[in-house]
Amino acid sequence: MAAIFFHHVVGDLTVGKPQIVELSDADTLDDAARAIAGSPEGTVPVWRARAAPEEPPSGARFIGMISAVDIAAFVATAGDQAMQAAVGEVVQPNPELLREVDPGTRLIDALELMRHGVKRFLVRKNGSWRGLTKRFSMLYNGKWLKNLESGSPSAASSSSRQLSPFLSSANRFCCLSREDILRFLIGCLGALAPIPLSPICSLGAINPHYCHVEASAPAMEAIQKIPRDPCGVAVVETMPDGVRKIIGDISAYKLWKCDYVAAAWALANLSAGQFVIGADENGSTPISVFLEPCISSSVVDDTEPVRSPRLLKKFSSRSIGFLNSHANQMRSMYRGRSAPLTCRSTSSLAAVMAQMLSHRATHVWVTDAEAEEDGILVGVVGYTDIFGAVTRSD
Repeated sequence: MAAIFFHHVVGDLTVGKPQIVELSDADTLDDAARAIAGSPEGTVPVWRARAAPEEPPSGARFIGMISAVDIAAFVATAGDQAMQAAVGEVVQPNPELLREVDPGTRLIDALELMRHGVKRFLVRKNGSWRGLTKRFSMLYNGKWLKNLESGSPSAASSSSRQLSPFLSSANRFCCLSREDILRFLIGCLGALAPIPLSPICSLGAINPHYCHVEASAPAMEAIQKIPRDPCGVAVVETMPDGVRKIIGDISAYKLWKCDYVAAAWALANLSAGQFVIGADENGSTPISVFLEPCISSSVVDDTEPVRSPRLLKKFSSRSIGFLNSHANQMRSMYRGRSAPLTCRSTSSLAAVMAQMLSHRATHVWVTDAEAEEDGILVGVVGYTDIFGAVTRSD
């Protein structure tokens, strides 16, 4: 295992991180949507309201994480006015997703926590700490830190695993995400050699137990199948020989900066395949046109209730954030961001890490490198798979 994980601490990653801005359970889904747009992984932590304005952030007040998928699914069932609903009505309580840690926590211990389901660290930004594993191994707040007890060998050894209270009383905290950890690892590829250049298939980083849904199934069925991690489900077409070909991906990061009302309408009315495509080749045909081709105006009952005009708005790849400037190209090119993020089973770990970071994705779908046809799905690589690969002991 690379020594870098023992020589660095969580505090190293807080340099330049902004102070945390809390999303309360009393805030609206509109507030949550704005917060998600500036948050990694398409999710944001939700907190109970402060008892007093000066109360600092605390892991005890953390409720759970709300994602773009949660908002779109809730609006799909509750209507377009649901964006004014309180976040507390939607968020699923799960306090295990966040852990409040001391900035002196070793990086190897932080990675182990994230491998077991933690998605955020609440870390105090200011102050200094004792008990560093290597007293000159990290840079924090622009200064090289020294062990305050280095003059006493016996005291230093006794405090090597014990963290001391902060010397500053200011209550400035930040949140570290798995994306922050991945960005740090990208900057340390040389120290991790030869693991980053190894194929993901040889590192055991491919998770074959992925969630999928047929393209013909309702989009809401895909939402109900989305696991907690990675927060995504593959939209596939099953071939005659039984293999699955991926055509799209419904996930939190795909709906990261979407129009939630348009996405909610699509979830409630479209198949999974139609949802990930979004619109026709030129991007101008409302997707509802090819949703119900068998229904004509002559056979529709005049007494049938009319949907909300706001929910009848045109839905396209552009309206939920799937933007592509070359809309006049063929559909396979048009999908742009709606196309799934994929790699080959022979891709290097460094390449997959770079893909995830550049797209701010939570996962990459893995296709068979030896298959004659492209897009044959064999698994998925997520954060936990990457963290397990880089920390494994040979």
